[in-house]
Amino acid sequence: MITQDSKKKNLSGTIMKVSLIGLGIMGEPIARNLLKAGFSLTVFNRSLIKSNPFKGLAVIAGSAQEAISASDVTILVVPSEKEIDEVLHVVDSRIQAQIKNKIIVNIATVAPEYSERISIEITAAGGNYIEAPVSGSRKPAEEGNLVILAAGEDTYIDRIQHIFSAIGKTTLRCGAPPNAMRMKLANNLLLIGMLEAFVEAYHFAHQIGVDTEQFLNLILSGQMANDFFRTKATKLLTDDFTQQAALRNVAKDTHLICQEAKRNGIHIPVALVNESLFKQAFEAGLGDEDIIAVMKIFEKINFNPCK
Repeated sequence: MITQDSKKKNLSGTIMKVSLIGLGIMGEPIARNLLKAGFSLTVFNRSLIKSNPFKGLAVIAGSAQEAISASDVTILVVPSEKEIDEVLHVVDSRIQAQIKNKIIVNIATVAPEYSERISIEITAAGGNYIEAPVSGSRKPAEEGNLVILAAGEDTYIDRIQHIFSAIGKTTLRCGAPPNAMRMKLANNLLLIGMLEAFVEAYHFAHQIGVDTEQFLNLILSGQMANDFFRTKATKLLTDDFTQQAALRNVAKDTHLICQEAKRNGIHIPVALVNESLFKQAFEAGLGDEDIIAVMKIFEKINFNPCK
């Protein structure tokens, strides 16, 4: 009989040790769900203050290498390629961190070209790479309802599937890296375009004198209703710009989408406009606010989508 506890065990029959690096807007709730599921957890964050809430709950590592060495599996929930290179101590395309026989799971959204390259470098260093970007923001992360897009060898995905089940409701297997990252970018092209249009429509309705609460009730009562719009509607009505999906990440992801499109000779005109829009919003100092803060840019007469 397979029990929940047996699913958490590694090949030696002991409880699998998991490390998580990056306790930001997504990493913190992911870590809490791993603890809730009963994993032996080690955490590390560059800013040690973010580790404080985990004292007595998880092992607090003093460095990224200490976290990697402590566990069978290390999950990277860091902002970008730069931080991944720092964690793995990449020098001249060679990983200096000691990762032999370790499984490295990357949740960060990065360029597919980079993910493919780091996969090769991790393998060369004796480790095993699984790219696992997620669909979902802070609230689904807190609820354990993320959708995990996994790419890597099935043997290793099978070995850590119980980890994915602790933090998400669905795991989609996408083949080899960087297919999960490509899937994430395609997903985000639609998601960002949809949310930008929602905020823009709200702004338009407000400016032409429409009752905005009634407008939102219209949207949420019809075929366009979805969980994203429901969450953002409440924030729009209360001018709540605290981040669930950080605008800085939206700007980064939109840039990655446009980069990948250019690399493949694909024309995506709306995404190109959004790239310019979110770049301007980020440069205006809105990076740490929610995606809906892009509304603050709409009233700027100097916005030029062709900039």
